[in-house]
Amino acid sequence: MFARPASLLSALLLAIATPLAAGELSLQAPDDIDELLAPYLPEEAGNTQRLQGTLSEILATEGYFTPTFEFTDTDDGLRLNLDPGPRTLVKAVTLSLDGPVAATTREELQRDWRLPVGQPFRQADWNEAKQQVLARLLAFEHADARLVDSEATIEVETHSARLSAHYDAGPRYRFGSLRVEGLQRYEPALVERYNRVVEAGQPYREESLNALQSTLQATPYFSSVQAVLDREAAEVDADGMATAPVVVRVRERAPHRVSFGAGASSNTGARVEFNTHSSDLLGQAWELDSGLRLEQKRQTVYADVFLPPDGRFRRNSVGAMMQTTDIAGLKTERYALGAQTVQQRGSVEQRLSLNWQTELREPDGAQSETSRALVPNAMWTWRRVDNLLDPRRGTVLQMQIGGGARAALSDKDFVRLHGRIQHYIPLGQHNTLTLRGEIGTTLADSRRHIPQDYLFRTGGASSVRGYAYQSLGVKEGAATVGGRYLGIASAEITHWLDEDWGIAAFVDAGDAFDTRQDARLAVGYGLGARWRSPAGPIGVDLAYGERVRGFQLHFALAIPF
Repeated sequence: MFARPASLLSALLLAIATPLAAGELSLQAPDDIDELLAPYLPEEAGNTQRLQGTLSEILATEGYFTPTFEFTDTDDGLRLNLDPGPRTLVKAVTLSLDGPVAATTREELQRDWRLPVGQPFRQADWNEAKQQVLARLLAFEHADARLVDSEATIEVETHSARLSAHYDAGPRYRFGSLRVEGLQRYEPALVERYNRVVEAGQPYREESLNALQSTLQATPYFSSVQAVLDREAAEVDADGMATAPVVVRVRERAPHRVSFGAGASSNTGARVEFNTHSSDLLGQAWELDSGLRLEQKRQTVYADVFLPPDGRFRRNSVGAMMQTTDIAGLKTERYALGAQTVQQRGSVEQRLSLNWQTELREPDGAQSETSRALVPNAMWTWRRVDNLLDPRRGTVLQMQIGGGARAALSDKDFVRLHGRIQHYIPLGQHNTLTLRGEIGTTLADSRRHIPQDYLFRTGGASSVRGYAYQSLGVKEGAATVGGRYLGIASAEITHWLDEDWGIAAFVDAGDAFDTRQDARLAVGYGLGARWRSPAGPIGVDLAYGERVRGFQLHFALAIPF
């Protein structure tokens, strides 16, 4: 069969336009263009017309619309000399917003536009700029906002781009009443007691719905939570303002749970634990958390009851505990009852408590002693960090004051003051410097008949590394007991090797003592490994204690208090 003349001519033109080249392909282009195109270059040239088309499309996404390509045969293969040409710059931007958008919002959207006049045109920036405006409208008041139309007009001759985006913002929304769906065991008032952000009559904010959803999800009552604006039920007033109910859909969690656990700590040794949890004690939505924890150096039986937040968002609780310890030659047996209220005020957490305890302590080689105390205590924690579990920048500060009196069920008059600070400083992209300090004093004429909880011992993970847990304090017989003063300072630098693993170097100094004249800081220093676990960084440290002239291994969660 013979081909027709027209077919022969087409085949000839195709062969001329798409030459096949063998051998390796090398690229000669400006460094930034070479870096951009490198992932898309084949090892061999193959179809140069197709390659030219592919590279032209990639360059166009970065604003290069007039590239020139020159292919040259060499001994090593084919070399491509590429001139991207002038880069296209944004010449004009038209942003149109239909609907009752507040003047301040219009100004912010125009001011914060991601691809302003004079910037190089990039397809990714163009897409991001359009999405940013839409996301801003959807997040604040305009739950029906949509992008109606957009266009990027490229003027190849002048290497300029004219951009236009047209949005329909829809009505402005505000929150209406709260409607809870899915409740079987609990009353809607329980959800209301956790709601701090979604108030009827307030402007709609997407972040407020997300905050309410996260807060409820963190409670023990619900296994799943969804908070949405019911736009179909919205009522629009004469000014065009839409009021829509907020629907909270929940699925209740089983009210009773039993758990078992095991673990280990460099401070208190191996651990096994049995825990029971009820989220509906006496049908009142009270939480009961009770359990038995057996550690090598400490054994604890406890029961705590937590009430839902009150009208001022305070969380009240009561509890009881029995505990025995055998640490650094000191055996203790302690029984305690207490009540506590916790309230978050901005970045400050306030804890007010009243605790009564009786303690029998038996130091090795010294006389045993019984101490009783009824202690009101106040503690404030201020957090200003970039990440609560894994901070790289910011400060955490904690201060507390408490005390007991003979006139109020205590064996001794005393006042306890305690403060600590942790400060994070980023050093470049992969390094963090952590500075830590702690100071405390118990104001009393002696340490006698004051429970160990209100005196000070130190040593171990998260305090002075290089020394055994609570081995730094006052010597009484062969045991270490609590003193009336505490001082700790620490510096640590962490270098992150990748997203999950890091190494640390540190130096700690501190001690607990009974008189200021006895102050003599114990120094420890060493190296450690860090792993970013879902619960926060886990640290494993090997530290050398100068006072004991030996090494100590520590491991703990490396998160702020």
